[in-house]
Amino acid sequence: MNRTLFKLTSVALLAACAFGPAAAQQGVTDTEILIGDILPLTGPPALLGVAHNLGVKAAVAEVNASGGINGRKVRLISEDDGYVPSRTVQGIRKLINSDKVFALTSVSGTAQAQAAMPLIQQSGIPAMAPLTTYEGLYKPVVKNVFAVGYDMADAVHELVSRMAERYPGKKWALISQDDDYGENVRAGFERAVKDKKLQVVSTQIYKKGQQDFSSEVLKVKQSGADALMAGGVLGENVAMTKELERIGHKIPTGVTYVSRVPASAKLMGSAAENVYTVDYVYLEGTPQAKVFQEKLAKFLAAEELPRVNRYSFTGYSATRALFDAIGRCGKALTWDCTKAELEKVRNLETGAMTPISFSPTNHLAAPKLFLLKADTASATYKAVE
Repeated sequence: MNRTLFKLTSVALLAACAFGPAAAQQGVTDTEILIGDILPLTGPPALLGVAHNLGVKAAVAEVNASGGINGRKVRLISEDDGYVPSRTVQGIRKLINSDKVFALTSVSGTAQAQAAMPLIQQSGIPAMAPLTTYEGLYKPVVKNVFAVGYDMADAVHELVSRMAERYPGKKWALISQDDDYGENVRAGFERAVKDKKLQVVSTQIYKKGQQDFSSEVLKVKQSGADALMAGGVLGENVAMTKELERIGHKIPTGVTYVSRVPASAKLMGSAAENVYTVDYVYLEGTPQAKVFQEKLAKFLAAEELPRVNRYSFTGYSATRALFDAIGRCGKALTWDCTKAELEKVRNLETGAMTPISFSPTNHLAAPKLFLLKADTASATYKAVE
């Protein structure tokens, strides 16, 4: 081969490589779009993960029933990480490199997403994050990651502020976890204390995974606190509220929206009498969620419906936002187009939660919050005016 022909061949090969991804994007064929889900499907956190997966499955079934997206049917591959960060990394590596999915509908929980973020960022794959909204997902903006939810520190600030307005003059206590989740709870609590000029008489940090809170709750009572921010995840908040009831100190208690699932309220039982939270997800059984729940009944099996909770709502909503962006890319579907179109999502109504919006400078949906109070009779939550 002469030198001129060699140069021309080299240029042609480089051009083919440059334009290859646009012509044949990973996870896309003429008839199919392949998406992936990584989340806990086994163990205690499966209460969140399975519910989320059901929301994604409903969104996939719905779009396929209407003919797919621009003529392409959607297929979902789900990986179970058991809420173990190392397994999250392995699962995402499999989904991206082996299964070659086009996009991710979840990056699992906080510690799991933290472990996987370098891989996700490096790949450039469009990734939705509705199970966790830790700051590393969107501060600073990560070009290919879009979080559907509310900043935890901001949510705690809103919750404590609203509770302070309902219960003025209270002495406050805080019990929080010894990790990034706990740091966000403490940051929001401290802001509310400053803004509302609250008196704090007890602050305690517990070790992640702790189950017995008798010592911490006794200290809350002995401090004279008559309002508590319980900064646990699920089981921890149940344990704290039940211990408050056991020692006869049932005081107004705030829990994060992570705990706003019927199973949690049911486990609290009568101890949930004065428990409050904030959320952006419509309550099960309310008029706002009626149409969405009819969709779930249509697209999910009867045995799956009892496992539905708020994470089904957020899983569905995040997937709908992804599908909305994919749809606007037309037949020439690429990662770059999908990410650009996600940044244009404005006030997307999904019927499952308050509207979703993104922008080039904000990849956190941050929907509108409303105040909720646990209802012991129905073992769920109800809106508070």
